[in-house]
Formats: sequence, structure tokens, C-alpha cells
Amino acid sequence: MQVGTAKRTEDHPPDRARLEEYLSGIAAGDREALGALYEAARGAVYAAALGVLRNAPDAQDVTQDTFVRVWECAGSYRPQGAPMAWILTIARNLALMRLRRESRTQPLSQPEREAAPDRDPGLEAEDRAVLAGALNALADEERQIVLLHAAAGLKHREIGRALDMPLGTVLSKYRRALKKLRTHLEGDDAL
Repeated sequence: MQVGTAKRTEDHPPDRARLEEYLSGIAAGDREALGALYEAARGAVYAAALGVLRNAPDAQDVTQDTFVRVWECAGSYRPQGAPMAWILTIARNLALMRLRRESRTQPLSQPEREAAPDRDPGLEAEDRAVLAGALNALADEERQIVLLHAAAGLKHREIGRALDMPLGTVLSKYRRALKKLRTHLEGDDAL
């Protein structure tokens, strides 16, 4: 298996067959497959964790824990499923367990926003702070959907499978979230 040549670009999330190939390799103990899966899915996993935790360092920890759990459980994955949904379910469950354990649901603080990986080097700290404030104005599910779509590049159908939601629900929550974001960024409190 040549995993070194299977790097994903930011514009195209990894396809199902490639993810299943990585999971199969991981189940067989292939560390290169784990590295390739990490490169392919880390953005989506981080976005899912951040959407639940609202805390960048915790989301980074859950991202790492997710790939450890994938390493441990890859043999239980069944290829007829949706691999990205399986991975994001692990991430979401780990994030929820962490929330229950720590009982923390506070918004991102300035240092936490600064700790988040900078995916756009042209984005100033002030702009990141405004964006984080706008994301904090969203409900948890809305924030997860926006982050998985905008930051991780998942399609709405993939998000629906990952969050176990009908496509129509994902689309309506996404549209509602965009409207809230637009309203928040324009400074108008009326929805």
C-alpha cells in the first residue's frame, strides 16, 4: 500500500475508498497508514472536537486521542460503513466524555483562540477573535456543522452521516447558522 502518495489537498476531503484503505492498513498494524489517515482527517476531527468543546487545547487533545482510539479499534471498523462518519463519531464521543468529565462549556478565551492552528496565515489575530466570537454565538450543533463544512471541507451529506442527522436538517441548521453569523458580524442583534 502506498500511503505516502495519497496526501489530501485542502480542497478535496479524502474519498471513502482511500479512508477504508487506511483503516485496513491500520488494522494490520501499518503506522504509515495511520500517518496518512491523520493527514487526511485531522482537520475534520479537530473541527468536530472544537465544535463540541469550544476549547482549542482540549480539541487538540481530543484530536490526538481520536487517532489513538482509531489505532486501537481499526479492526472493528466494517467497510460497508462510512469511514469518516466512524472517525468523527469517535471524536464526538471522546469530546462529549471530556465535557462530562470536566463539565466545561465556556466560550473560547483569547489565549485559547490564539492556540488554535492558524489555517490562514493572512488572518489577523483580531479577525480570528471576531470569528471565534461569532462562532460562540451559534448553538452547538450549528457550530459543529459550520466548522465541519467550512473548516474541514466536508460535504453536507457527509456531515449528516457523521452527526447522524438527515440531510435536510443539516442544510437547515447550516442556513440558520449562516444567517446568525451574518447578523452577528454585521452587528445587528435581531434575527
